[in-house]
Amino acid sequence: MKKLLLTMFVAIVATNVNAQVKTPAPSPSSKMEQKVGLTDVTVEYSRPGVKGRTVFGNLVPYGKLWRTGANKNTIVTFSDDVTIDGKELKKGSYAIFTKPGKSTWEVIFYSDTNNWGTPREWKDSNVALTTTAKVQAMPMKIETFTISFDDITNNSAVLGILWENAYVGVKFNTPTEKGVEASIAKVMNGPSPNDYFSSAVYYLQEGKDINKAKNWINKAVDMTKDQPRFWYLRQQALILAKAGDKKGAIQAANASLAGAEKAGNADYVKMNKDFLAEMK
Repeated sequence: MKKLLLTMFVAIVATNVNAQVKTPAPSPSSKMEQKVGLTDVTVEYSRPGVKGRTVFGNLVPYGKLWRTGANKNTIVTFSDDVTIDGKELKKGSYAIFTKPGKSTWEVIFYSDTNNWGTPREWKDSNVALTTTAKVQAMPMKIETFTISFDDITNNSAVLGILWENAYVGVKFNTPTEKGVEASIAKVMNGPSPNDYFSSAVYYLQEGKDINKAKNWINKAVDMTKDQPRFWYLRQQALILAKAGDKKGAIQAANASLAGAEKAGNADYVKMNKDFLAEMK
C-alpha cells in the first residue's frame, strides 16, 4: 500500500512539474537607464499592446486614473532632486499615474510604488508632484506601450509616453550645473581632510614612509582645527611617536583625550591614557 501511495505521489508531482509551460508575457516587462547630466534616471514598466483595440477613450477612459502601463506600477527613479514645471521632486522612486485627456494629460508622481495597478486607497499625502502635459498626435500607430527619454541635454530630458497615436512628454531638469561646480571646487581645493587622514593611517599601518604619513596627518589635523576630531588626533599621536617626535605625540594625545572626554567616548579616553602612560 505504501509503495502504491508513493508511486501516485511521484506521478502527481511529475505532472505538476511538466505543467509549468513557459509562454510569453502578454505585457512584457522592461527596464531602461539613462544618464542626464550627472543624474541617473531609471524606468521600470510593463508594455501592453494595442492588439486591435481602441486604447484612449475606450480601453483607457478619458479623465480616469490610469496605471500608465500594465501590471505592477510603472516606476521612475531619480538619483538627484529634479525640477518639473518649476516644482522640486526629491530624489527617489515614484509610481507614475496619469489621467489621460483628449488634448492634455495629468501626470502624477506618487511615492507609494508597491501597487499592482492603481492604489486601493488613494492618499493625497503620497502625491509628490503633479503636472500637466500636452498630447501630440503621432503620424503612425505605436502598437506597444513605450516610455522613452527624449531631447536629452546636459541639464534636462523629456520623459516620453507613447501608445496608439498619442505622445505625451514630461520635461524634467537636473541639477547638473550645481554638481559640476561642486566637483570642480572639490578638485581645485585639493584633497579633503579625510583623504589626508586615510592616506596617513594606511602608511602607518603598512609601515610605509612615516614622514609622508606625518605630513598628511598634520594637514588633516590643521584643516579641521576649527572643529578638532579626536580620532584624527589619536592617529597623529601614533604617527608622530613613530616618527620620533615624542613631544608632538604627547601634545596630540592630550588633545585627543580632551576631545574624547568631551564626546563621552570611553574607548578613545582609555587608548589615549594608555598611550600617555607609555610615553612617560
